Amino acid sequence: MPRFTSRFVDSTPGDPHTDRRPRQVHGALWSKVQPTPVPAPRLVAFSSEVMALLGLDEETMRSAESLRVLSGNALWPGMVPYAANYGGHQFGNWAGQLGDGRAIVLGEWVAPDGTHHELQLKGAGPTPYSRRADGRAVLRSSIREFLCSEAMHHLGVPTTRALSLVATGDAVIRDMFYDGNPEAEPGAIVCRVAPSFLRFGNFELCTSRDDVALLRQLAGYTLTHFFPELGTPSKETYGAFFAEVARRTARLIAHWQAVGFVHGVMNTDNMSILGLTIDYGPYGWVDDFNPGWTPNTTDAERRRYRFGNQPGIGMWNVERLGVALLPLFENDEAPLEEGLLEYQRTFEAESTRRFAAKLGLSSLDLEGDAERVRDCFAWLAAEETDMTLFFRGLSQVVATPEAPRAWPEALREAFYGQVPEAHLARGLEWLKAWWHRTRREEVAPTELARRMNAVNPKYVLRNWLAQEAIDAAHAGDDSKVLDLLEVMRRPFDEQPGREAYAARRPDWARSKPGCSALSCSS
Repeated sequence: MPRFTSRFVDSTPGDPHTDRRPRQVHGALWSKVQPTPVPAPRLVAFSSEVMALLGLDEETMRSAESLRVLSGNALWPGMVPYAANYGGHQFGNWAGQLGDGRAIVLGEWVAPDGTHHELQLKGAGPTPYSRRADGRAVLRSSIREFLCSEAMHHLGVPTTRALSLVATGDAVIRDMFYDGNPEAEPGAIVCRVAPSFLRFGNFELCTSRDDVALLRQLAGYTLTHFFPELGTPSKETYGAFFAEVARRTARLIAHWQAVGFVHGVMNTDNMSILGLTIDYGPYGWVDDFNPGWTPNTTDAERRRYRFGNQPGIGMWNVERLGVALLPLFENDEAPLEEGLLEYQRTFEAESTRRFAAKLGLSSLDLEGDAERVRDCFAWLAAEETDMTLFFRGLSQVVATPEAPRAWPEALREAFYGQVPEAHLARGLEWLKAWWHRTRREEVAPTELARRMNAVNPKYVLRNWLAQEAIDAAHAGDDSKVLDLLEVMRRPFDEQPGREAYAARRPDWARSKPGCSALSCSS
Protein backbone atom coordinates (compact mmCIF):
# COMPACT_ATOMS: atom_id res chain seq x y z
CA MET A 1 0.00 0.00 0.00
CA PRO A 2 1.42 3.44 -0.91
CA ARG A 3 2.48 5.59 2.03
CA PHE A 4 1.64 9.28 2.01
CA THR A 5 2.48 12.27 4.11
CA SER A 6 1.26 15.88 3.99
CA ARG A 7 4.19 18.00 5.17
CA PHE A 8 3.06 21.14 3.35
CA VAL A 9 -0.51 20.99 4.64
CA ASP A 10 0.63 20.04 8.15
CA SER A 11 3.33 22.73 8.37
CA THR A 12 1.77 25.81 6.77
CA PRO A 13 -1.47 27.83 7.04
CA GLY A 14 -4.38 26.81 4.83
CA ASP A 15 -7.72 28.09 3.65
CA PRO A 16 -10.43 27.42 6.28
CA HIS A 17 -13.00 26.87 3.51
CA THR A 18 -13.18 23.63 1.52
CA ASP A 19 -15.59 24.49 -1.29
CA ARG A 20 -14.58 25.15 -4.91
CA ARG A 21 -16.08 28.64 -5.05
CA PRO A 22 -13.65 31.00 -6.87
CA ARG A 23 -12.30 33.54 -4.39
CA GLN A 24 -9.32 35.52 -3.19
CA VAL A 25 -7.61 33.46 -0.50
CA HIS A 26 -5.66 35.45 2.09
CA GLY A 27 -3.38 34.28 4.87
CA ALA A 28 -3.13 30.78 3.40
CA LEU A 29 -0.77 28.88 1.13
CA TRP A 30 -3.26 26.23 0.01
CA SER A 31 -6.90 25.23 -0.15
CA LYS A 32 -8.15 21.70 0.40
CA VAL A 33 -10.15 20.49 -2.59
CA GLN A 34 -11.26 17.12 -3.90
CA PRO A 35 -10.76 16.06 -7.53
CA THR A 36 -13.94 16.01 -9.59
CA PRO A 37 -14.79 12.47 -10.81
CA VAL A 38 -14.79 11.66 -14.54
CA PRO A 39 -17.17 9.32 -16.39
CA ALA A 40 -15.01 6.77 -18.21
CA PRO A 41 -11.30 6.87 -17.37
CA ARG A 42 -8.85 4.90 -19.50
CA LEU A 43 -5.11 4.53 -18.97
CA VAL A 44 -3.38 5.70 -22.15
CA ALA A 45 0.25 5.49 -21.03
CA PHE A 46 2.55 5.51 -18.05
CA SER A 47 6.25 6.06 -17.47
CA SER A 48 8.04 2.92 -16.36
CA GLU A 49 10.91 5.04 -15.02
CA VAL A 50 8.64 7.12 -12.76
CA MET A 51 6.84 3.95 -11.75
CA ALA A 52 10.18 2.52 -10.59
CA LEU A 53 11.14 5.81 -8.91
CA LEU A 54 8.03 5.53 -6.74
CA GLY A 55 8.55 1.82 -6.06
CA LEU A 56 5.49 0.70 -8.03
CA ASP A 57 5.16 -2.24 -10.40
CA GLU A 58 3.31 -2.66 -13.68
CA GLU A 59 0.55 -4.77 -12.16
CA THR A 60 -0.26 -1.95 -9.73
CA MET A 61 -0.13 0.67 -12.48
CA ARG A 62 -2.60 -1.26 -14.61
CA SER A 63 -4.99 -2.05 -11.76
CA ALA A 64 -8.53 -0.70 -11.62
CA GLU A 65 -7.78 0.88 -8.24
CA SER A 66 -4.83 2.86 -9.58
CA LEU A 67 -6.87 4.03 -12.55
CA ARG A 68 -9.52 5.40 -10.19
CA VAL A 69 -6.89 7.33 -8.24
CA LEU A 70 -5.01 8.61 -11.30
CA SER A 71 -8.26 9.86 -12.83
CA GLY A 72 -9.41 11.64 -9.68
CA ASN A 73 -12.23 9.19 -8.98
CA ALA A 74 -10.76 7.86 -5.72
CA LEU A 75 -8.00 8.46 -3.18
CA TRP A 76 -5.46 6.18 -1.57
CA PRO A 77 -5.42 6.27 2.25
CA GLY A 78 -3.33 9.16 3.54
CA MET A 79 -3.94 11.47 0.59
CA VAL A 80 -4.94 15.03 1.55
CA PRO A 81 -5.67 16.83 -1.75
CA TYR A 82 -5.11 20.55 -2.09
CA ALA A 83 -4.59 23.34 -4.61
CA ALA A 84 -1.72 25.77 -4.00
CA ASN A 85 -2.17 29.52 -3.68
CA TYR A 86 0.34 31.68 -5.59
CA GLY A 87 0.59 34.72 -7.82
CA GLY A 88 2.92 35.71 -10.60
CA HIS A 89 4.16 38.08 -13.26
CA GLN A 90 2.61 37.11 -16.59
CA PHE A 91 4.26 38.50 -19.73
CA GLY A 92 6.01 41.07 -17.57
CA ASN A 93 2.94 42.31 -15.66
CA TRP A 94 1.89 41.50 -12.12
CA ALA A 95 -1.25 39.34 -12.34
CA GLY A 96 -2.11 39.03 -8.64
CA GLN A 97 -3.47 35.78 -7.24
CA LEU A 98 -3.39 32.89 -9.71
CA GLY A 99 -3.07 29.51 -7.95
CA ASP A 100 -3.65 25.96 -9.10
CA GLY A 101 -6.68 26.44 -11.29
CA ARG A 102 -6.68 22.95 -12.78
CA ALA A 103 -4.07 21.07 -10.75
CA ILE A 104 -4.62 19.26 -7.47
CA VAL A 105 -1.83 17.81 -5.35
CA LEU A 106 -3.01 14.46 -3.99
CA GLY A 107 -0.27 14.15 -1.40
CA GLU A 108 3.40 13.36 -0.89
CA TRP A 109 4.36 9.83 -1.81
CA VAL A 110 7.08 8.35 0.37
CA ALA A 111 9.15 6.07 -1.87
CA PRO A 112 10.87 2.92 -0.58
CA ASP A 113 14.18 4.83 -0.42
CA GLY A 114 12.60 7.45 1.84
CA THR A 115 12.41 10.23 -0.74
CA HIS A 116 9.26 12.34 -1.01
CA HIS A 117 7.41 12.99 -4.25
CA GLU A 118 4.32 15.13 -4.67
CA LEU A 119 1.69 13.58 -6.92
CA GLN A 120 -0.38 16.17 -8.72
CA LEU A 121 -3.31 15.64 -11.09
CA LYS A 122 -3.49 18.23 -13.87
CA GLY A 123 -6.98 18.53 -15.28
CA ALA A 124 -8.72 17.13 -12.19
CA GLY A 125 -11.49 19.72 -12.01
CA PRO A 126 -12.16 23.18 -10.57
CA THR A 127 -10.49 24.64 -7.50
CA PRO A 128 -10.94 27.98 -5.71
CA TYR A 129 -8.28 29.32 -8.09
CA SER A 130 -10.01 28.32 -11.33
CA ARG A 131 -11.75 31.68 -11.67
CA ARG A 132 -14.31 31.06 -14.45
CA ALA A 133 -12.54 28.00 -15.91
CA ASP A 134 -13.58 24.35 -15.68
CA GLY A 135 -10.34 23.01 -14.21
CA ARG A 136 -10.05 20.42 -16.95
CA ALA A 137 -7.38 19.65 -19.55
CA VAL A 138 -7.73 18.31 -23.07
CA LEU A 139 -6.06 15.27 -24.55
CA ARG A 140 -3.79 17.19 -26.94
CA SER A 141 -2.13 19.31 -24.24
CA SER A 142 -1.98 16.36 -21.85
CA ILE A 143 -0.17 14.21 -24.42
CA ARG A 144 2.31 17.00 -24.97
CA GLU A 145 2.94 17.46 -21.24
CA PHE A 146 3.23 13.74 -20.56
CA LEU A 147 5.68 13.13 -23.40
CA CYS A 148 7.75 16.28 -22.83
CA SER A 149 8.20 15.70 -19.11
CA GLU A 150 9.79 12.36 -19.84
CA ALA A 151 11.67 13.49 -22.96
CA MET A 152 13.29 16.31 -21.01
CA HIS A 153 14.30 13.96 -18.21
CA HIS A 154 16.03 11.61 -20.64
CA LEU A 155 17.85 14.56 -22.17
CA GLY A 156 19.19 15.21 -18.69
CA VAL A 157 17.28 18.47 -18.22
CA PRO A 158 15.90 19.04 -14.68
CA THR A 159 12.13 18.68 -14.91
CA THR A 160 8.93 17.66 -13.23
CA ARG A 161 8.02 14.13 -14.24
CA ALA A 162 4.87 12.44 -15.51
CA LEU A 163 3.65 9.16 -14.07
CA SER A 164 0.53 8.61 -16.15
CA LEU A 165 -1.75 9.87 -18.89
CA VAL A 166 -5.45 9.07 -18.49
CA ALA A 167 -8.24 9.81 -20.95
CA THR A 168 -11.30 10.86 -18.97
CA GLY A 169 -14.15 9.99 -21.33
CA ASP A 170 -15.67 13.45 -21.08
CA ALA A 171 -15.72 16.36 -23.51
CA VAL A 172 -13.96 19.63 -22.72
CA ILE A 173 -14.81 22.85 -24.55
CA ARG A 174 -11.80 24.84 -25.75
CA ASP A 175 -11.25 27.72 -28.14
CA MET A 176 -7.87 26.56 -29.40
CA PHE A 177 -7.11 29.64 -31.50
CA TYR A 178 -8.99 32.21 -29.38
CA ASP A 179 -10.97 33.09 -32.50
CA GLY A 180 -14.48 32.65 -31.14
CA ASN A 181 -14.87 29.07 -32.39
CA PRO A 182 -14.79 26.79 -29.36
CA GLU A 183 -15.03 23.06 -29.92
CA ALA A 184 -15.54 19.98 -27.79
CA GLU A 185 -12.36 17.96 -27.33
CA PRO A 186 -11.58 14.75 -25.46
CA GLY A 187 -10.45 15.35 -21.89
CA ALA A 188 -7.43 13.90 -20.11
CA ILE A 189 -5.48 14.03 -16.86
CA VAL A 190 -1.72 13.84 -16.33
CA CYS A 191 -0.30 12.75 -13.00
CA ARG A 192 2.75 14.96 -12.49
CA VAL A 193 5.48 14.09 -10.02
CA ALA A 194 8.08 16.36 -8.37
CA PRO A 195 9.73 16.83 -4.98
CA SER A 196 7.76 20.10 -4.83
CA PHE A 197 5.73 22.28 -7.16
CA LEU A 198 6.60 25.48 -5.29
CA ARG A 199 7.13 28.42 -7.64
CA PHE A 200 8.56 31.91 -7.55
CA GLY A 201 4.94 33.09 -7.49
CA ASN A 202 4.25 31.46 -4.13
CA PHE A 203 6.70 33.89 -2.53
CA GLU A 204 5.63 36.84 -4.68
CA LEU A 205 1.99 36.62 -3.61
CA CYS A 206 2.86 36.80 0.09
CA THR A 207 4.99 39.91 -0.38
CA SER A 208 2.47 41.57 -2.70
CA ARG A 209 -0.02 41.40 0.18
CA ASP A 210 2.52 42.59 2.78
CA ASP A 211 2.04 39.28 4.58
CA VAL A 212 5.60 38.94 5.87
CA ALA A 213 4.60 36.39 8.50
CA LEU A 214 3.24 34.07 5.79
CA LEU A 215 6.29 34.71 3.64
CA ARG A 216 8.52 33.73 6.56
CA GLN A 217 6.53 30.55 7.16
CA LEU A 218 6.77 29.59 3.47
CA ALA A 219 10.51 30.29 3.38
CA GLY A 220 11.05 28.32 6.58
CA TYR A 221 9.18 25.33 5.18
CA THR A 222 11.14 25.50 1.93
CA LEU A 223 14.51 25.72 3.66
CA THR A 224 13.73 22.92 6.10
CA HIS A 225 12.58 20.40 3.52
CA PHE A 226 14.44 21.27 0.32
CA PHE A 227 17.55 23.26 1.32
CA PRO A 228 18.48 21.89 4.76
CA GLU A 229 22.19 22.16 3.96
CA LEU A 230 21.88 25.97 4.11
CA GLY A 231 21.11 25.94 7.84
CA THR A 232 18.39 27.38 10.05
CA PRO A 233 16.41 30.40 8.80
CA SER A 234 18.20 33.75 9.15
CA LYS A 235 18.94 36.76 6.98
CA GLU A 236 22.16 35.09 5.82
CA THR A 237 20.41 31.79 5.13
CA TYR A 238 17.71 33.50 3.08
CA GLY A 239 20.42 35.17 1.02
CA ALA A 240 22.14 31.82 0.47
CA PHE A 241 18.78 30.33 -0.54
CA PHE A 242 18.20 33.07 -3.10
CA ALA A 243 21.69 32.58 -4.55
CA GLU A 244 21.12 28.83 -4.83
CA VAL A 245 17.80 29.30 -6.64
CA ALA A 246 19.56 31.75 -8.98
CA ARG A 247 22.27 29.16 -9.69
CA ARG A 248 19.78 26.38 -10.36
CA THR A 249 17.70 28.58 -12.64
CA ALA A 250 20.77 29.69 -14.60
CA ARG A 251 21.92 26.10 -15.07
CA LEU A 252 18.44 25.07 -16.19
CA ILE A 253 18.13 27.77 -18.83
CA ALA A 254 21.66 27.15 -20.11
CA HIS A 255 20.58 23.54 -20.61
CA TRP A 256 17.42 24.64 -22.44
CA GLN A 257 19.52 26.75 -24.80
CA ALA A 258 21.96 23.92 -25.45
CA VAL A 259 19.26 21.47 -26.56
CA GLY A 260 17.18 24.10 -28.37
CA PHE A 261 14.19 23.99 -26.03
CA VAL A 262 11.85 26.99 -25.78
CA HIS A 263 9.49 27.04 -22.80
CA GLY A 264 7.09 29.56 -24.31
CA VAL A 265 5.52 30.85 -21.07
CA MET A 266 8.27 31.90 -18.68
CA ASN A 267 5.93 33.67 -16.31
CA THR A 268 7.12 33.73 -12.70
CA ASP A 269 4.29 31.39 -11.71
CA ASN A 270 5.88 28.86 -14.10
CA MET A 271 9.35 29.03 -12.50
CA SER A 272 10.23 26.24 -10.07
CA ILE A 273 11.97 27.11 -6.81
CA LEU A 274 13.96 23.87 -7.28
CA GLY A 275 15.26 24.77 -10.72
CA LEU A 276 13.00 22.31 -12.57
CA THR A 277 11.29 22.77 -15.91
CA ILE A 278 7.65 23.13 -14.92
CA ASP A 279 4.29 23.69 -16.66
CA TYR A 280 4.58 22.48 -20.24
CA GLY A 281 2.22 24.64 -22.30
CA PRO A 282 3.10 26.08 -25.71
CA TYR A 283 6.68 24.80 -25.68
CA GLY A 284 8.80 23.67 -28.61
CA TRP A 285 12.23 22.77 -29.88
CA VAL A 286 13.69 25.14 -32.41
CA ASP A 287 13.75 23.52 -35.81
CA ASP A 288 15.74 26.06 -37.77
CA PHE A 289 18.16 27.92 -35.51
CA ASN A 290 16.20 31.12 -35.02
CA PRO A 291 16.86 33.14 -31.83
CA GLY A 292 13.64 35.08 -32.47
CA TRP A 293 11.33 32.06 -32.53
CA THR A 294 8.61 31.53 -29.95
CA PRO A 295 6.21 28.58 -29.91
CA ASN A 296 3.52 30.70 -28.22
CA THR A 297 0.95 32.37 -30.49
CA THR A 298 -0.10 34.56 -27.55
CA ASP A 299 3.44 35.95 -27.56
CA ALA A 300 3.74 36.21 -31.33
CA GLU A 301 3.78 40.01 -31.44
CA ARG A 302 6.09 40.90 -28.53
CA ARG A 303 8.01 37.59 -28.55
CA ARG A 304 9.00 38.16 -24.96
CA TYR A 305 9.70 34.47 -24.46
CA ARG A 306 11.55 33.81 -27.72
CA PHE A 307 14.46 31.37 -27.81
CA GLY A 308 17.21 33.98 -27.68
CA ASN A 309 15.53 35.91 -24.87
CA GLN A 310 15.22 33.06 -22.37
CA PRO A 311 18.49 33.77 -20.52
CA GLY A 312 17.53 37.41 -19.95
CA ILE A 313 14.01 36.50 -18.89
CA GLY A 314 15.43 33.98 -16.46
CA MET A 315 17.40 36.73 -14.78
CA TRP A 316 14.39 39.06 -14.77
CA ASN A 317 12.34 36.35 -13.09
CA VAL A 318 15.06 35.67 -10.52
CA GLU A 319 15.08 39.38 -9.74
CA ARG A 320 11.32 39.24 -9.12
CA LEU A 321 11.91 36.45 -6.62
CA GLY A 322 14.67 38.48 -4.96
CA VAL A 323 12.37 41.47 -4.62
CA ALA A 324 9.76 39.19 -3.02
CA LEU A 325 12.38 38.01 -0.51
CA LEU A 326 13.54 41.52 0.42
CA PRO A 327 11.53 41.58 3.68
CA LEU A 328 13.50 38.49 4.76
CA PHE A 329 16.74 40.27 3.81
CA GLU A 330 15.58 43.06 6.18
CA ASN A 331 15.35 45.26 3.07
CA ASP A 332 19.09 44.96 2.53
CA GLU A 333 19.57 44.83 -1.26
CA ALA A 334 23.05 43.27 -1.07
CA PRO A 335 21.74 39.65 -1.14
CA LEU A 336 19.54 40.58 -4.11
CA GLU A 337 22.46 42.02 -6.04
CA GLU A 338 24.71 39.08 -5.17
CA GLY A 339 22.06 36.61 -6.32
CA LEU A 340 21.72 38.35 -9.67
CA LEU A 341 25.49 38.31 -10.12
CA GLU A 342 25.46 34.61 -9.25
CA TYR A 343 22.85 34.02 -11.96
CA GLN A 344 25.02 35.81 -14.54
CA ARG A 345 28.21 34.01 -13.52
CA THR A 346 26.54 30.62 -13.48
CA PHE A 347 24.73 31.04 -16.78
CA GLU A 348 27.86 32.17 -18.59
CA ALA A 349 29.96 29.32 -17.18
CA GLU A 350 27.30 26.68 -17.79
CA SER A 351 26.44 27.87 -21.29
CA THR A 352 30.13 28.02 -22.22
CA ARG A 353 30.69 24.52 -20.89
CA ARG A 354 27.72 23.05 -22.73
CA PHE A 355 28.43 24.63 -26.10
CA ALA A 356 32.09 23.70 -25.85
CA ALA A 357 31.02 20.10 -25.32
CA LYS A 358 28.60 20.28 -28.24
CA LEU A 359 31.57 21.26 -30.43
CA GLY A 360 33.81 18.54 -29.06
CA LEU A 361 35.99 20.96 -27.10
CA SER A 362 37.09 20.65 -23.50
CA SER A 363 36.85 24.43 -23.05
CA LEU A 364 36.54 27.70 -24.93
CA ASP A 365 39.67 29.09 -23.35
CA LEU A 366 41.95 29.25 -26.39
CA GLU A 367 42.30 32.41 -28.43
CA GLY A 368 39.51 32.67 -30.98
CA ASP A 369 37.22 30.10 -29.32
CA ALA A 370 34.53 32.55 -28.18
CA GLU A 371 34.50 34.23 -31.57
CA ARG A 372 34.28 30.83 -33.24
CA VAL A 373 31.09 30.02 -31.33
CA ARG A 374 29.58 33.44 -32.11
CA ASP A 375 30.38 32.96 -35.79
CA CYS A 376 28.70 29.55 -35.70
CA PHE A 377 25.52 31.00 -34.22
CA ALA A 378 25.45 33.85 -36.73
CA TRP A 379 25.96 31.45 -39.61
CA LEU A 380 23.24 29.07 -38.39
CA ALA A 381 20.75 31.92 -38.04
CA ALA A 382 21.45 33.35 -41.51
CA GLU A 383 19.68 30.49 -43.34
CA GLU A 384 17.10 27.95 -42.16
CA THR A 385 19.35 25.34 -40.62
CA ASP A 386 18.14 22.64 -38.24
CA MET A 387 19.93 23.06 -34.91
CA THR A 388 19.58 19.46 -33.74
CA LEU A 389 20.67 17.90 -37.04
CA PHE A 390 23.59 20.30 -37.48
CA PHE A 391 25.18 19.67 -34.09
CA ARG A 392 24.53 15.91 -34.29
CA GLY A 393 26.14 15.79 -37.73
CA LEU A 394 29.31 17.47 -36.51
CA SER A 395 30.39 14.23 -34.82
CA GLN A 396 30.77 12.63 -38.24
CA VAL A 397 32.85 15.55 -39.48
CA VAL A 398 35.17 15.55 -36.46
CA ALA A 399 36.03 11.89 -37.08
CA THR A 400 37.21 12.41 -40.67
CA PRO A 401 40.97 12.03 -41.21
CA GLU A 402 41.33 15.47 -42.77
CA ALA A 403 39.52 18.81 -42.76
CA PRO A 404 36.51 18.93 -45.11
CA ARG A 405 37.19 20.25 -48.62
CA ALA A 406 33.54 20.24 -49.69
CA TRP A 407 30.31 20.55 -47.78
CA PRO A 408 29.89 17.28 -45.80
CA GLU A 409 27.01 15.00 -46.72
CA ALA A 410 26.38 14.47 -43.00
CA LEU A 411 25.26 18.10 -42.71
CA ARG A 412 23.19 18.48 -45.88
CA GLU A 413 20.02 17.23 -44.20
CA ALA A 414 20.20 20.16 -41.78
CA PHE A 415 19.02 22.69 -44.38
CA TYR A 416 15.34 23.49 -44.90
CA GLY A 417 15.66 24.81 -48.44
CA GLN A 418 18.06 25.81 -51.18
CA VAL A 419 21.13 27.39 -49.65
CA PRO A 420 23.19 30.01 -51.50
CA GLU A 421 26.66 28.86 -52.48
CA ALA A 422 28.18 31.86 -50.71
CA HIS A 423 26.56 30.73 -47.46
CA LEU A 424 27.89 27.20 -47.91
CA ALA A 425 31.34 28.59 -48.62
CA ARG A 426 31.31 30.60 -45.38
CA GLY A 427 30.12 27.55 -43.50
CA LEU A 428 32.85 25.40 -45.01
CA GLU A 429 35.51 27.86 -43.88
CA TRP A 430 34.08 27.74 -40.38
CA LEU A 431 34.06 23.92 -40.46
CA LYS A 432 37.71 23.80 -41.54
CA ALA A 433 38.81 26.14 -38.76
CA TRP A 434 36.73 24.21 -36.22
CA TRP A 435 38.12 20.83 -37.42
CA HIS A 436 41.68 22.08 -36.98
CA ARG A 437 40.76 23.41 -33.51
CA THR A 438 39.51 19.95 -32.47
CA ARG A 439 42.96 18.52 -33.28
CA ARG A 440 44.35 20.53 -30.38
CA GLU A 441 42.27 18.42 -27.97
CA GLU A 442 44.10 15.69 -26.05
CA VAL A 443 41.88 12.77 -27.12
CA ALA A 444 41.45 10.93 -30.40
CA PRO A 445 38.85 12.13 -32.94
CA THR A 446 36.81 8.96 -32.43
CA GLU A 447 36.56 9.78 -28.73
CA LEU A 448 35.58 13.36 -29.55
CA ALA A 449 32.80 12.01 -31.78
CA ARG A 450 31.58 9.74 -28.99
CA ARG A 451 31.55 12.61 -26.51
CA MET A 452 29.71 14.87 -28.95
CA ASN A 453 27.03 12.25 -29.56
CA ALA A 454 26.55 12.01 -25.79
CA VAL A 455 25.54 15.68 -25.57
CA ASN A 456 24.02 16.38 -29.00
CA PRO A 457 20.71 14.49 -29.14
CA LYS A 458 19.56 12.75 -32.28
CA TYR A 459 15.94 12.70 -31.14
CA VAL A 460 14.00 15.59 -29.60
CA LEU A 461 10.25 15.94 -29.18
CA ARG A 462 9.60 18.11 -32.20
CA ASN A 463 6.16 19.67 -32.30
CA TRP A 464 5.20 17.95 -35.53
CA LEU A 465 5.97 14.53 -34.05
CA ALA A 466 3.82 15.29 -31.01
CA GLN A 467 1.03 16.53 -33.27
CA GLU A 468 1.06 13.30 -35.29
CA ALA A 469 0.67 11.37 -32.06
CA ILE A 470 -2.15 13.69 -30.97
CA ASP A 471 -4.00 13.30 -34.27
CA ALA A 472 -3.74 9.51 -34.03
CA ALA A 473 -4.93 9.52 -30.40
CA HIS A 474 -7.95 11.65 -31.35
CA ALA A 475 -8.76 8.94 -33.90
CA GLY A 476 -8.53 6.26 -31.20
CA ASP A 477 -4.96 5.09 -31.82
CA ASP A 478 -2.64 5.45 -28.81
CA SER A 479 0.28 3.63 -30.45
CA LYS A 480 2.06 6.77 -31.67
CA VAL A 481 2.09 8.18 -28.13
CA LEU A 482 3.68 4.97 -26.90
CA ASP A 483 6.15 4.90 -29.79
CA LEU A 484 7.27 8.48 -29.09
CA LEU A 485 7.62 7.73 -25.40
CA GLU A 486 9.91 4.82 -26.28
CA VAL A 487 12.03 6.78 -28.76
CA MET A 488 12.53 9.72 -26.39
CA ARG A 489 13.85 7.38 -23.71
CA ARG A 490 17.14 7.17 -25.63
CA PRO A 491 17.60 10.54 -27.32
CA PHE A 492 21.37 10.18 -27.78
CA ASP A 493 21.34 6.66 -29.27
CA GLU A 494 21.16 5.87 -32.99
CA GLN A 495 18.09 3.55 -32.67
CA PRO A 496 18.23 1.85 -36.12
CA GLY A 497 14.86 1.77 -37.85
CA ARG A 498 13.61 4.89 -36.09
CA GLU A 499 15.43 7.46 -38.22
CA ALA A 500 12.11 9.06 -39.25
CA TYR A 501 11.79 10.41 -35.71
CA ALA A 502 15.04 12.32 -36.20
CA ALA A 503 14.06 13.96 -39.48
CA ARG A 504 13.78 17.70 -39.88
CA ARG A 505 10.33 19.30 -39.90
CA PRO A 506 8.48 18.37 -43.13
CA ASP A 507 7.10 21.16 -45.32
CA TRP A 508 3.48 20.26 -44.51
CA ALA A 509 4.18 20.95 -40.81
CA ARG A 510 5.48 24.48 -41.35
CA SER A 511 2.08 26.08 -40.81
CA LYS A 512 -0.12 23.24 -39.58
CA PRO A 513 -1.67 24.03 -36.17
CA GLY A 514 0.25 22.34 -33.39
CA CYS A 515 3.33 21.75 -35.54
CA SER A 516 5.02 25.14 -35.39
CA ALA A 517 3.33 27.34 -32.80
CA LEU A 518 0.65 26.78 -30.18
CA SER A 519 -1.68 28.88 -28.09
CA CYS A 520 -1.90 29.01 -24.32
CA SER A 521 -5.24 27.20 -24.60
CA SER A 522 -5.19 23.88 -22.83
